[in-house]
Formats: sequence, structure tokens, C-alpha cells
Amino acid sequence: MQRQGSVGGTAAIRIRVAGGALLAAYLAFVAWFTLRPLDVPWVMPTNLRPFDGLRADFALGWTVGVRRVGEGLALLAPLGVLLPVAGGRLAVSPLGSLLRTAAATALLSLTVEMLQTSVPGQVVDVDSLLLNTAGAALAHAVVVPAGRARLRRRAERRSLTAVREEEPAQGRTPTIPRVGIAPWSDALPPSSP
Repeated sequence: MQRQGSVGGTAAIRIRVAGGALLAAYLAFVAWFTLRPLDVPWVMPTNLRPFDGLRADFALGWTVGVRRVGEGLALLAPLGVLLPVAGGRLAVSPLGSLLRTAAATALLSLTVEMLQTSVPGQVVDVDSLLLNTAGAALAHAVVVPAGRARLRRRAERRSLTAVREEEPAQGRTPTIPRVGIAPWSDALPPSSP
């Protein structure tokens, strides 16, 4: 049984390491994609009012608006899965995990938006922050609880299989009456004749 526990422990460590490596690679991609200078003749002004940019995009047409919403939701959506995988905990409150993931994504998105102020051709847009956070929260809500439930069921099946594979019990151990060599004179009260 001890061996089974160590195998499960190494699998969990491998999943955390793989999740951490994928998370680092994805963050490097996001940094490259969002912080590269753009060679454009004209840029939109900074948008600090929620949903104003989206209204302007939908005013240009539904296809433009839907494309903009889709891009905003998709950019940081993988973080909704990669952050919990890198954390590697199975027994976590679903709501707590969702809130932690959304908060971490919001902070990361805010960091990207602030760094974009120094990049030519990039502007700060509060709608991007909202859409990025919503995309990660949506991905988390769709994938992570089902994945954790599946992993918990697999762990339960393994533990049941490990119990079945153990040697069967051989019955009760017989109790042998204690045989003393000499009487305990100091422990017993003196007897009267």
C-alpha cells in the first residue's frame, strides 16, 4: 500500500510540474502577443469606461463586435485551467478555486494593460481586462470541476484496487494467557491468612 501512495504522489508532482511548465510557456506567449509594438498609422484612445469599447465595436457591425468579444474571452482563457493544474490540489472548494483563478487572471490582465502603456501602438482598454477575466473564469467553470471530479474518482478506484490486492487477512491472532515467572509482591496488597 505504501508503494501505491508514492506512485500517486509522483503522478501529482509530474502533473504540477507539467502544469507549471505549460503555464510559463503560455505566459511567455501572452507577453509576446500583447506587448509587441504595432506599426499602425492610428490608434484608438485609451478606454477607461467599462463596455464603451465594446459598444463602439458593435456599432461597426455584429461581426466586428463578436470577433472582439471572442478575442477578449479567448486570450487568457487557458489560465482558467493552467493555474489550478499548476496548483495541483484536488480537494478544493469549487467557488474558492474559481475566485482565486479569476483574481489571479484579473491581476495578470491588469499588469499587461499597464505594461502596454509603454508599447507603441498598444493602448489600455478596461474592456480587455473584463473580457480576459471572464474568459478565464468561464474556462475554469467548464473544465476544472469536472476534471477534479474525474481525478478524484480515479484515485478512489486505485485505492479500492490497492485494498483488494493486499494480502487477505488470516483471521484473529490467538491470545495466549500471560504466565508470570514470579509473583509481583510489590504490586499486590498483602494478603491476610
